[in-house]
Amino acid sequence: MNKFFLKILVFLLFIINQSIAEEHVMILKLKDGDVKIELFSDIAPNHVKRIKELADSGKYNNVVFHRVIDGFMAQTGDVKFGNSKSNDFDLKRAGMGGSNLPDLNQEFNNLPHERGTLSMARSSDPNSANSQFFICFKPAPFLDRQYTVFGKVIEGMEFVDKIKRGDENNNGAVTEPDKIISFKSL
Repeated sequence: MNKFFLKILVFLLFIINQSIAEEHVMILKLKDGDVKIELFSDIAPNHVKRIKELADSGKYNNVVFHRVIDGFMAQTGDVKFGNSKSNDFDLKRAGMGGSNLPDLNQEFNNLPHERGTLSMARSSDPNSANSQFFICFKPAPFLDRQYTVFGKVIEGMEFVDKIKRGDENNNGAVTEPDKIISFKSL
């Protein structure tokens, strides 16, 4: 009888653990495939909450990767000017907008900017992150503790690598950019 209860307890713990783990995973759908992302809600709770809120309400769908620098990162998330299906879409202004939510206070942490890291974009004000984020192609240690790392690609980095690169002479600005097809919680 005790073995039966032990098996049930182990099974329940497995199910609970699995559901907690899935709560911190999102899927970023790109033209070449799905990218699975783990969020660090224990490290950057307010940034994770913001990303999930915007993503799960569909705000990131059709948003372009407006700045992509080979060997560095791909930036997206301008839900105001970067949504290719919106009346406000303006590729020349993409990267200058955000959401209608207030800016976030920084949650700088000790997680390194390495390949696959997701981090919030911001202006020179450390407390200006809003909706834009970037994914690192390679390590970028010069960004450590200056931008809020909130997640990491755990599957599908090969699809991130296929995002169309921008013009090196124009700070990575992309003509006819790739876009997020969808971004949502698992």
